[in-house]
Amino acid sequence: MSPTRNRSMKPLKTVAIVGVGLIGGSIGCALRQRGLAERVVGIGRHQDSLRTARRVGAVTNTTVDMAKGVGRADLVVVCTPVGRIVDDVRLAAEHCPEGTLLTDAGSTKQAIVEALDEGLPRGCRFLGAHPMAGGEKMGPAHASTDLFEGRVTILTPTKNTRASDFDRLEQLWTALGSMVVQMPADEHDRAVALTSHLPHAVAAALALSAPEKYFRVAGAGLADTTRVAAGRAETWTPVFQTNRDNVLAAMDVFRRNLDALVEAIASGNGDSLNRILVAAKKNRDALGS
Repeated sequence: MSPTRNRSMKPLKTVAIVGVGLIGGSIGCALRQRGLAERVVGIGRHQDSLRTARRVGAVTNTTVDMAKGVGRADLVVVCTPVGRIVDDVRLAAEHCPEGTLLTDAGSTKQAIVEALDEGLPRGCRFLGAHPMAGGEKMGPAHASTDLFEGRVTILTPTKNTRASDFDRLEQLWTALGSMVVQMPADEHDRAVALTSHLPHAVAAALALSAPEKYFRVAGAGLADTTRVAAGRAETWTPVFQTNRDNVLAAMDVFRRNLDALVEAIASGNGDSLNRILVAAKKNRDALGS
C-alpha cells in the first residue's frame, strides 16, 4: 500500500449521496461546510431520515427517486450497506449524466469492485473507497463535519481505473480531512478483517459473555471493549457475509492468541502470562489513542 499526497480540490457543482446515514450525512456536512460542493442531493428510502439530513445541513435537496437524485450529479457517492452497494451503483449509473464517476464508502471491497469494475452504462465508472471512520451511533442526526479529519480513507483502484478518476477522489477525501491510502481490493479486505471486522466480532462475543445481572457492577472496561458491538446488526451482517473468508482467518489468529493466554493462565506460568501481556501492551501502545 502507498500513502498519497495532499492536493487542492476544485469545488463540484452537484454531488449525489445515496444513503444519507452517519457516513453519507457526514460527507454531505463536510462538503457543504468546506465549500466543496454547490449542491448536495441526498437520496434515500425514508422521508424521516431525509428530513433529518436536511435539518442538520448535510444536504441541500432530498429525494426518494434515484433517477431524479442523480440526474445532474458530477459525482455519485453510494453509502448504503455493503449488501446493497452493487445494485445501487448500477441503478444510479443508469440515470446519472454520461461519463459520471461513482464511488462508495463500503467496508468490504473485493466483491463490490469485481462486480463494478467494468460494464456500467454510458461510460460511467466506479472506483471503490472506504473511509475508516464511523461509530456505533447511526443515522444523519449523528453526522459530523469533522468525522473524517485525520482518518484514513482507502481507495481501491484496478488496472482499469483512470488516473484522473483516482486523482479526483484523492483530492475529495483529502479535502474532507482524510489521509488517503491506495490498496488493492483483496488486500483491503484482508487488512480490515483484522483491524475492523475482528474487533467487532470479538466485541459482540464479549457483550454476549457478560450476564445482564452483573451489568450494574460493570466497570468502564466492559463498556470500552464492547462499544462497537452497539452497531446495527443489519449493517454488520452483510459485512461479515461478504468478507467471510478473511474474517474467519482473522478469527483463527485471534483464537490462537486467546488459546495461548488460556494456557498461560491455566498452567500458572507467570513468565508466559507476563510475556503475552507485555507484547499486547506494546502493540496497543503503538496503535495510539
